[in-house]
Amino acid sequence: MAGKYHSKYDYALLFMTIGIALFGVLMIYSAGYYAAEVVGSPYRFVSQQLLGLGLGIVLMLAVSKIDYQIFLKPWGPFGLNLVHIAYLVAIAMQIAVLVVGVEKNGAKRWLNLGFVQFQPSEISKIAAILFVAYAVYRNRQSLDHFTGFLRVMLYMGPSIVLILVENMSSAIIVAGIVVGMCFIASRKKLYFVACMVILLVGGTAYIFLGEGFRAERIDIWLHVETNENAHQIKQGLYAIASGGVFGKGLGQSMQKLGYIPEAYNDMIFAVICEELGIVGAVFLILAFLVLFWRIVTIALHAPDLFGTMLCMGVLIQLAIQVVINVAVVTNSIPSTGIPLPLISYGGTSATIMMAEMGLVLGVSNRIR
Repeated sequence: MAGKYHSKYDYALLFMTIGIALFGVLMIYSAGYYAAEVVGSPYRFVSQQLLGLGLGIVLMLAVSKIDYQIFLKPWGPFGLNLVHIAYLVAIAMQIAVLVVGVEKNGAKRWLNLGFVQFQPSEISKIAAILFVAYAVYRNRQSLDHFTGFLRVMLYMGPSIVLILVENMSSAIIVAGIVVGMCFIASRKKLYFVACMVILLVGGTAYIFLGEGFRAERIDIWLHVETNENAHQIKQGLYAIASGGVFGKGLGQSMQKLGYIPEAYNDMIFAVICEELGIVGAVFLILAFLVLFWRIVTIALHAPDLFGTMLCMGVLIQLAIQVVINVAVVTNSIPSTGIPLPLISYGGTSATIMMAEMGLVLGVSNRIR
C-alpha cells in the first residue's frame, strides 16, 4: 500500500531551532549591552537580531510548506530550474559586491540595497547546497570517481574564488559544504584523501604567500601569550578561564566590557563560558548535537536523494561553523571570522539560516 505524506512539521527540529536562536538573542543582549550603550542604545544589537530572527521564522515556516521538489522543475524557454537560477544569482551578487560592495574593516563583503544590507556569501551557501544536492540527485554514481567530483568542483569553483577574494572565512564554509556533500554521496572515499592533501598544501601556500595578516594569525595562534596582536584571543581565553565550571552568572561577564572587541559577534562563545561556565557551554553544544541528530533523522527518511542531500548540506554548514567557531575561541586553530550559527549577532545570517532550516522542515513534510 502506498504511504501517505503527512503534513506536519518535525516539531523537535522546529522547537530546537527556535530555542537555540532565542538563547542567542539572550546572549547577544548580555554580551552586547555595554557596546550598545556606548553607541547610544542598550537594545541596538538585540533589536536588530530579533528583527532578523522574526523575519527568518516567517521565512522558515513559509519555505517548509513548499514542496522542495519545485527546485527540480524547469522554468522558461531555456529549461533552467530554480537550482540553476540560484547559482547564477549567487555568482552575480558576488561579482556585484566586489564592484559596488560596502567596505568594512578593509574588505568588501556587504551589498547595500537601500532597504537592506546583507552579505551575498550567505546566499552563496544556500546556492552551494542546492547545486550539489541537484548534482548528486542527477548522477550520484559519477561521484564514485575523481572525475565526477572534479566536475562538481569546477562548477562551484567560480563561486568559491569570488568569495575568497574578500572573504576567506565564507569561502572555507562554501568549499566545506561542497566537499562534505560529495564525500557523503560517494561510495569511494580514497581520492578525497589526495584532495584534502592538495587543499591543505594550497591553503598553506595561500596563507604564507598572500597577504601578511593571514600569516600573522598563524603566529598569534602559536604564540598567543607573547604576540602583541593576540589581544582578542587572549581576552577570550581569560573569559573562559574565569568562568570556571558554573560561571559568574548571566550578565556578569567582565571581558565583554570593552576587553573583547565585538563580544556579541564571533567571540560570543567566550562570554557564554564566562557567564554560564563549562556547564552552560556543554549544554549549548549538546543542544546543537540534538539539532544535528534531528536533521540526520530527516535525511535518512527523506523520500528521495535530493531531499537527503539538502538536509546533509544544511547539517554540514552548521557543523562546520560550530566546530570552527568553538575551535577559534578556544585557540585550538588559527583565528578566522566565522560566527556561531543562530547565536552570534547578525540579522541577515539568522534570516538565511532559518530559511535553510525551512528546507529541512520541508523535507520532513514529505516523509511517507
